[in-house]
Amino acid sequence: MKPQFGKHIAQHFLFDEGWTNMNHGSFGAVPRQVWERLRACQQMVEATPDKFVRYDYNAELIVSRKAIAKLVQAPLDTIVLVPNATTGIDTVLRNLSYSSSDHIIVFDTVYGACERTIHHLIETTEVQLTRIPLVYPIEDDQLLTAFRQTVQGIQARGKTARVAVFDIISFQPGVRTPFEALVMACRELEVLSCVDGAHCIGQLPLDLGALNPDFFVGNLHKWLFVPRGCAILYAPIRSQPLLRTTFPTSWGFTPRHGARCNSYFRQGPGWQSPFEVLFESFGTMDYSPFLCIRDALEFRASIGGEKAIMRHNAELAAVGGQTMAQMLETEVLDNCHRTLTRGCSMVNVRLPLPRSLAGGDETPRIVEWISHQLVEKYRTYAPVYEHNGQIWVRVSAQIYLELEDFRYLARALGQLCDILQRGKQPQSADLDIKSPASLIDGLSQDGISVLCQNGHSSLEY
Repeated sequence: MKPQFGKHIAQHFLFDEGWTNMNHGSFGAVPRQVWERLRACQQMVEATPDKFVRYDYNAELIVSRKAIAKLVQAPLDTIVLVPNATTGIDTVLRNLSYSSSDHIIVFDTVYGACERTIHHLIETTEVQLTRIPLVYPIEDDQLLTAFRQTVQGIQARGKTARVAVFDIISFQPGVRTPFEALVMACRELEVLSCVDGAHCIGQLPLDLGALNPDFFVGNLHKWLFVPRGCAILYAPIRSQPLLRTTFPTSWGFTPRHGARCNSYFRQGPGWQSPFEVLFESFGTMDYSPFLCIRDALEFRASIGGEKAIMRHNAELAAVGGQTMAQMLETEVLDNCHRTLTRGCSMVNVRLPLPRSLAGGDETPRIVEWISHQLVEKYRTYAPVYEHNGQIWVRVSAQIYLELEDFRYLARALGQLCDILQRGKQPQSADLDIKSPASLIDGLSQDGISVLCQNGHSSLEY
C-alpha cells in the first residue's frame, strides 16, 4: 500500500500550531520519537557522566556509523561523524598543504561559509582561489565545459588545480549539479574532489562507493531527520593520510615526530583505524545527535522508507513549484533537459517583480522585507534571494506538507509583491524591516487591505 503523507504527518513533529514549514532544507526537522531518543541520550550522560563518556559512548557511536555507512553504501572505516557540513569542508581544506602555484576551484554558487574558509586560507597560506561563474538556468554540458576549461587553463599556466569544491545540490539557487560527471572530471584532470553534499542525504539516493570522490561531506540533520547538528565526512583509504587533524585538534591527533603527549583514556576498540580514532572526539560537546541516526532511519522506515519519502517529496516539489509559478505568472528555475530539478525535494520559483526592483541597490533590503513579512504576517518562511537580476524563492517539499501549502505560500508572496509594486517604487526608508508597515505608507487602501488585523493574513485555511 502506498504510504499516505501530508498534514496528518505533522503530528509526528514539534511544529507550533499555525506554523507552515516551507524551509526544511535549511535546518531540517526532528520527529518526536527521534527527539525522545536525543533527550534519552542526554539523560544518560547526566545520570552517569564518566560511565557514559568513558565506556559507553564509543560503542553507541559505532552503531550510528554502521547505520549511516550502510545507507550511503560506503565501508565503515571511511565514514566518520562531524557536527555539520561546514565543519567537514573546513576540516578537509585546512588539512591540505598548499604552495603558491596551487588553486582551489569553486563555482560562484558555493556556500558562503565554505567560501570564507577559503578566504581565510588565502590570508594564512599561499593558495589562490578560482571562481567559476554560473548563471542559471544552465545546461549540465555547459557547466562541465566551464569546469574543464578552467582547470586546463590553470594547468596551461604551469599552476596546479589542487582541489575542487562543488555541491550536489547548491543552496541558492537550490538546484542539482552534474556531480557524478564532475567527480569523474576531477579524477581525469588529477584534481582532488571535495563534494559538498549538505542537501543530499535523505533527498537523493547516494552510493559513495560508486561515486568514489576524494572527499564527501553531507548533513544528516537537514533531510534525514537526525537532530542538529550531525553530518558525515567520507574519506576513502587513499585520502585518509591527507587528514591529519580535526579542528579543533583533539585527543585523536598523533604527532609525526613522535613527541610525547599527555595520555588520555582510549575510548575506542583496538581494531579502529587512525582515521576513525581521530574523529572519535572533538573535545567536550553534546554528542547526542550523533547517537540518533539509527532512530531517524527507523522512523523513516516506519512511514514508508527511503524510496517512498524521496518520491513523494520530489513529486510534491515538482507539482508545487509549477502551481506556484502558475499562480504568480512566473516560472520554475530549470534548464531544457530538466536536470536542475531531477529528483529534488526543493524547487525555485521566480517572484513577479520587475528588474527595476529585483536588480537594484535596494534588492537586499527588499529580500529582507519579504522574508520578515513571511515570518511575522504569514507564519511561514522560504528563502528569498536574488540571482541573475531576478528575485526567487526556494521552497522545500516534505512529508508533512501538501499542495495547499504551496498555494498558501504563493498567495502570500503574491500579496507581498503586489505591495512592493503598488503606488510607488519603495525608497530605502520604506524598506526598514524593523518597521515593515512603513512600506505601505502612501499606498492605496486596496494595497493596505491585503494585510489583516492581528498580524494574520487572509490566506489562512
